[in-house]
Amino acid sequence: MNLIHYFVQNHGQILELTLEHLWLVGISTLLAAMVGIPLGILSAHWPLWNKPVLGTANIIQTIPSLALFGFLLPVPWLGERADRLAILALTLYALLPVIRNTYTGIRGIDPAIIEAGRGMGLTGTQLLFEVELPLAMSVILSGVRVAVVISVGLATIAAAIGAGGLGEFIFRGLAMVNNQLILAGAIPAAVLALSADFGLGWVERRLRPR
Repeated sequence: MNLIHYFVQNHGQILELTLEHLWLVGISTLLAAMVGIPLGILSAHWPLWNKPVLGTANIIQTIPSLALFGFLLPVPWLGERADRLAILALTLYALLPVIRNTYTGIRGIDPAIIEAGRGMGLTGTQLLFEVELPLAMSVILSGVRVAVVISVGLATIAAAIGAGGLGEFIFRGLAMVNNQLILAGAIPAAVLALSADFGLGWVERRLRPR
């Protein structure tokens, strides 16, 4: 009951920080898709790029989040605004599932379908946009779904550098040893992650080729 009372009393601040959290996750996921999907396509069509691209994304994924924030802080222009820094860090972490699933989705298409498209006179660009991407879209979206869920969790750590979001409640609660504050950040973050997972999962199933 105390927790419910706290949520009711502080609903304005919780909503504000939730919107900040959504902003960080939304922008970083969009940027990761804009960069990761072309890199996945590049890796799928030119195997020489596969190891460098996926290897770099794998290495980024292994760097502890607080350490990555620390590495990026001294960068000119970027370190001046905490939200810019947090968005870049979240984008880098979201790249791996997007690149990997784009690569897997395109490489998993039946070669006979590609040959049939070539036989119909489709150019490489037409094959990509009219055959490969539509058939691989559900797999690609699955990677975006994973990236969103990862970003929702990692965005809570962005509060450590003053980027806002629901992590502010969590860090404040840890400093004050206050479980209500911790849950005020953790519960909305969990709801966001579950909602994104469910919603994108539904879209993914709708786009799956039949």
